[in-house]
Amino acid sequence: MNRLKYMALVAIAAFVLTGCEPAANNAAGNATAKNANSNANANTNTSTAAAPTVDALMTLERSAYEAFKNKNAKFWEDFLASNFVGVGPQGIMDRAAAMKVYAGADCEIKSNSSSDPQVTQLSPDAAVLTHKATQDGTCGGQKVPENAWVASMYIREGGEWKAAFHAEYPIADPNAKPAASAANPASTSSTAAPADATTEALLARERKAWEDWSAKEAKGLESWAAPNMITFTDKGREDRAGAIKTWTSDDCQVKSTSFSDPASKSYGPNLALLTFKATVDGKCGGSAVPPLTGATIYTKEGETWNAAFTVNVPAP
Repeated sequence: MNRLKYMALVAIAAFVLTGCEPAANNAAGNATAKNANSNANANTNTSTAAAPTVDALMTLERSAYEAFKNKNAKFWEDFLASNFVGVGPQGIMDRAAAMKVYAGADCEIKSNSSSDPQVTQLSPDAAVLTHKATQDGTCGGQKVPENAWVASMYIREGGEWKAAFHAEYPIADPNAKPAASAANPASTSSTAAPADATTEALLARERKAWEDWSAKEAKGLESWAAPNMITFTDKGREDRAGAIKTWTSDDCQVKSTSFSDPASKSYGPNLALLTFKATVDGKCGGSAVPPLTGATIYTKEGETWNAAFTVNVPAP
């Protein structure tokens, strides 16, 4: 649904893109992160607390980058929430898989910077940080994308802010040749039944949104998106109104969509993450849409789950 000029190479999603300038050393980076946690917690001890500041969350992101750069595998044990989920070129990663990737064994990053940070509060104990990142480096001997949009959800766990979700959305080089994409086989239904009622409810909402995107039904998308929804499209980071306008005016012709491997993680009674694989029988910009890995953060308003953040990237 979030259309991109899909790239043949996507960087390892390992918090590579999540810093400004790195801290002087790991000890300093960890201390700064602890201070940011303390400051954020002081502002979020009650249900009426304000969102953590951009500076506080960017400090946590910088500490993660420093750990990745220095291949500090132990850092992630305290940094990642117990039910962390990552989305990247490896697909969907749980906490254990992410810790191995984020160790950064085969990556060498020369420089990294960040701009346009923004925080969206989801609940008193959860917020999404989004920003644009630029970097110069390699992973597995291959150059990583120079620019990307990055999203990290932080939750308050055990009195500290910890990373619960991370995704990167590479920005296509306008001068690069479009990557060849094989046509997707037509499909009509999900290949696996959801394992629980929450996953089933979220998947039903997601499926309907994709149907509305295919049919260019703005009203349907409006009923799906939360008032403060943000997302990444080929136009960049967009709010609810901008994204719906993009989705209902793009040049995608879609015959059908289908989903497989749906799963959900709960971060409280009114906050949950849905991950899935999507297959689209159709074309965008004259090119077949590749298989996608998707993730949507849902917040519950009354009895209805609405999308607060959503992203789709090429599947491995």
